[in-house]
Amino acid sequence: MTQPAFPATPKLPLPPAYPETVRGSQVDAYHGTSVADPYRWLEDDRSPETEAWVQAQNAVTYEWLDQIPWRSQLRDRITHLVDYPRIGQPHEQAGLVFFAKNDGLQNQSVWYIQRGLHGDAHVLIDPNTLSEDGTTRVGLLSMNKAGTHVAYTVSHAGSDWQEIRIRALDTREDLRDVVQWVKVSGIAWWNEGFFYSRYPAPTESAFSEMNDRHQVWYHTMGTAQSDDKLIFDDDVHPQRFHTVDTTDDERFAILYISDRGQGKDGDAISVMDLRTDSPVFTPLWAEFDDQFRVVDNVDDTLLVFSTRGAPNGCVLRVPATARSEAEWQVIVPERAEPLQDVSTCGERVFAHYLMNVTTTVREFTLDGSDERVVALPGRGTASGFSGERGSTRAFYTFTSFTAPPTVYSYALSTRESTVFQAPELSFDPTQFETHQVFATSRDGTRVPMFLVHQRGLKRDGQNATLAYGYGGFNVTLLPAFSAARVAFLEQGGVYVQMNLRGGGEYGEAWHRGGMKRAKQNVFDDAIACLEWLITNGYTSPAKLAVQGGSNGGLLVGALMTQRPDLFRVALPSVGVMDMLRFHKFTIGWNWIADYGSSDDSQEFAALHAYSPLHQLKEGTSYPATLITTGDHDDRVVPAHSFKFAAQLQHVQQGDAPVLIRVETQSGHGSSSLSKGIAELADVFSFLFVNLGVTPRESASTMERASQ
Repeated sequence: MTQPAFPATPKLPLPPAYPETVRGSQVDAYHGTSVADPYRWLEDDRSPETEAWVQAQNAVTYEWLDQIPWRSQLRDRITHLVDYPRIGQPHEQAGLVFFAKNDGLQNQSVWYIQRGLHGDAHVLIDPNTLSEDGTTRVGLLSMNKAGTHVAYTVSHAGSDWQEIRIRALDTREDLRDVVQWVKVSGIAWWNEGFFYSRYPAPTESAFSEMNDRHQVWYHTMGTAQSDDKLIFDDDVHPQRFHTVDTTDDERFAILYISDRGQGKDGDAISVMDLRTDSPVFTPLWAEFDDQFRVVDNVDDTLLVFSTRGAPNGCVLRVPATARSEAEWQVIVPERAEPLQDVSTCGERVFAHYLMNVTTTVREFTLDGSDERVVALPGRGTASGFSGERGSTRAFYTFTSFTAPPTVYSYALSTRESTVFQAPELSFDPTQFETHQVFATSRDGTRVPMFLVHQRGLKRDGQNATLAYGYGGFNVTLLPAFSAARVAFLEQGGVYVQMNLRGGGEYGEAWHRGGMKRAKQNVFDDAIACLEWLITNGYTSPAKLAVQGGSNGGLLVGALMTQRPDLFRVALPSVGVMDMLRFHKFTIGWNWIADYGSSDDSQEFAALHAYSPLHQLKEGTSYPATLITTGDHDDRVVPAHSFKFAAQLQHVQQGDAPVLIRVETQSGHGSSSLSKGIAELADVFSFLFVNLGVTPRESASTMERASQ
């Protein structure tokens, strides 16, 4: 591909003329404090008034972006970078191998099936044929024990709502079965059907996930959903989640119950022995303060990952009939490093640990003995190591900031890894380097971050720098490869990934250090990271941007209101911006476990103190801001972004633009590859213009990288 010439940017685009946004008179009282909410009407994202507002805002945004002369060339460059074949981690079962593959620019990856490692691969499910616009996704895919059918989930336009379909492996055609109203669910096969979780079908009255019950059902293949059997229902606690899994031998069904709407961050767990004449769920643990997950079973005992008495995680061996902790046996004790995941394959247990935010995998026998450390290809992120009890090999995927995801086959007998599939890139990722540094937060906590940039970078304070963070929900930001990110790095940019408290990088203590009334620690950590970058000569406030999505969008919003002087560009995506009302929309009540609730007087004070929407002040010069969201986001509803954009445009002092880009037919993130490329090109264009970067200046570097 010949790299197109990038025309120079003659000047910054003209300041936008924002659409007029009507301010209402809504005022709410919270524990004696009055809080104005002038844009309450924007919460109704299906009203004609809101739809007209969105159209007007998008028109302003695209008019501004259209003034950037090299925007289309940048999109072409990103398209070229991501255009390479990539394969997902294979799953081997009953002699069949399943994997997802994208040829390069397919909107959705295609599922393939083959017999054995060297059989011919055949298309099993191609999501690209399920909709004209390429926004229909296939999520979970689960094969029954007989190896005759797969059940899979389908979602449309980025929605979290799913339906389950069943496909016969011999004909590769769907049965008539369609299971609807599925959300927060697995597919757990047993006999001639599967357990799944759903909400009741909506009636003529308004449906609300805050009030309707999350139920467990059983579906038998070849029957109508109306014939499904209700397995578990709790009409006393409507905001609890209930999900079921079955062990590989289909002997036990495991019921997980969470009560996050009540601020609880753990799981209650019950077990059903499916081989009994009248199987019923019997509680194994009834409280909600700790994490539990059944990894496998050995006859009538369960291998369980747990944080009970072990905040960093351990592995227990628990009789399925156990009624007290006295019967639990620790087979993999807690370590100083957090246990991120546990899997089994071929009579072995694989424990995935985090050591300074990179993966270490330790291998054990089923009784926890014979510990060995798996030799990984490098320092980065490894995932996988799961398979059937009789397997002789395990697949895993390894990646880092400069190593694309590569699938390996791990021989259990020799403990050697061989490459199963490695992608071929159109550029050399070794021209970039990664190193980890630590900043010191306000309370003295050491906060890690990864820096990725071209080799030989000059630390003269003039490097365009993009800092990304999340800091919440026990989510760990691990080293991960992005071909599209190269479009920023090859311009001399510095990418920074901040590992803030609230995540899971150092275990449950790190998570709790950034949740509820301790949430300010997350923002203090990020501020410390940004100040470190400036102090150490990597960048300056005029060359610094901050980016985050969802809970990370909240992070960006809070940083904007607390330290608008510290960076030049803000890129909040699908952010949680109204911390006083987040729990009133769709699934938002589920976040009370991490954020707290404005219904509690003490938690209200903490939430109000950092809520981005409520901390925007008139007459303040905020960073140039591009807000992105999707019109079908039913997780973080777009009202968060709508209200924040309206208020920010109202108070902004100066010419730094405040734009909102609302993607249609997309949800909590882009619903197709083409939409994702288009959005990223606009985000990078906005970023470059406001940081004073003209891509043409590095065209020769880009030319060499693309050859």
